[in-house]
Amino acid sequence: MKSCQKTTLFQFIFLGVLLVPSLAVAQQGPGVNLQDIFDPEGFSTSINLLIAMALLTLAPFLLISVTCFLRVVIVLSMTRQALQTQQAPPNSVLVTLALFTTIFVMTPTYHKVYETAILPYQDNQITQTVAFDLAMKPLREFMFKFVQEKDLGLFLEFSKVKHTSAKEDVPLHVLIPAFVISELKAAFQIGFLLFIPFIVIDLVISNVLLSLGMFMLSPAMVSLPFKILLFVLTDGWNLIIRGLLISFQ
Repeated sequence: MKSCQKTTLFQFIFLGVLLVPSLAVAQQGPGVNLQDIFDPEGFSTSINLLIAMALLTLAPFLLISVTCFLRVVIVLSMTRQALQTQQAPPNSVLVTLALFTTIFVMTPTYHKVYETAILPYQDNQITQTVAFDLAMKPLREFMFKFVQEKDLGLFLEFSKVKHTSAKEDVPLHVLIPAFVISELKAAFQIGFLLFIPFIVIDLVISNVLLSLGMFMLSPAMVSLPFKILLFVLTDGWNLIIRGLLISFQ
């Protein structure tokens, strides 16, 4: 199974992270020499540059697939939909809040990765392959903590990988999509609970308008101030972020 992990795309992403310092040193030269590119060392530097460019391109996908970002951003987006405030707050604000919430939740995991993999590699104590395996252990522990057995079994079945109870034998190409599905399910469960109080407000406002004979007045327009008022009085953003943080304990 370890051979499956080393062939995944995330190995190259992690290698790009580890090779960034070497790229910085390589860029200190006065210019680019074509002969250096075809030399073994120059060719290695060119490969490192390509890996770094791939890292920058795939970093958003890595952020979504192996962290809590997916659950947080979906819950925040569904909160805005439940409030029916259109583009308030805007997407940039929601993504920024989700990003820093993700950093807060994932900080212990990042510290483990840095101490067990990045520092020894920078000190030339371990190879890139060993550093990748060590770096993936904290991330795998985080994903296994929140992945559901049903989702994991689904991808194990269709990947024709022998079902095993040993976590270290589960390849990344099976664990990551199972984790993503589990996070989607958790986010929609939280979103369903968020919609309930606002639906109640819509029903109350609609019945009041019907009883008053105001058929031409939109219930959504009338209920919007009451939804915002309820959300502010209950300190809604604080409750939502608190609930998300508790869900990752």
